[in-house]
Amino acid sequence: MNQIALETRSVTKIYNGDSGEIHAVDDMSIQVRAGEFVALVGPSGSGKTTMLAILAALLKPTSGQVLLDGIDLAALNDSQRVALRRSKIGFTFQANNLVPYLSALENVQLMLRLNNRLDKINRLRAQELMARLGLGDRMHNLPSQLSGGQQQSVAIARALIHNPSLVLADEPTASLDTERAYQAVETFANLIHENQRAGIMVTHDLRMVKYVDRVFQMRDGKLDKIYDDSDQIQALARGEK
Repeated sequence: MNQIALETRSVTKIYNGDSGEIHAVDDMSIQVRAGEFVALVGPSGSGKTTMLAILAALLKPTSGQVLLDGIDLAALNDSQRVALRRSKIGFTFQANNLVPYLSALENVQLMLRLNNRLDKINRLRAQELMARLGLGDRMHNLPSQLSGGQQQSVAIARALIHNPSLVLADEPTASLDTERAYQAVETFANLIHENQRAGIMVTHDLRMVKYVDRVFQMRDGKLDKIYDDSDQIQALARGEK
């Protein structure tokens, strides 16, 4: 069995509101192994976006631990967290966040450049990964010259190119039609499995969970249920309870 890449231990995030404390995340404990692709789901206000920000080392928990490759993210100072995000975490966003004046290939190579790894071997890897994602003839196009699905593929390549330990996808299919959404998530899942990375996708579209290994369902800041049976997951994706 693959080793645990990400672990949270009783993670809690509390905000002070007008009516008292708000537990945006409440005692969340999960584990994700290398090569495992999981979905984080739940209704609006369930805490999944806050949890994703904590996992991305963008937000410190009020209490608890987040361990990535055994490193406690909450114990790092600001510069250490920036360095860890750059080297160990890959992101795909709902809006893609591609740099508009860089070509598709340059956008993918950006993470290599930031990590001082833009050498001949990794330049070739970037081209091979883009070809795998159907972008072989689009490498030198600007984002504005790409379709929504192509832009999402560039974002997937950028998230994986520097071999991060953890890859996070925040509503990656929100701007895509159904067919392209399925293609994007299936490709993402395949790459997570093949490259033995831990992958977490936050999604409101339960149809997309057909490609994940487990589903973490949040409600009111808590971990409400874990779906880890393939039949259960497929039933959830079909809208069956």
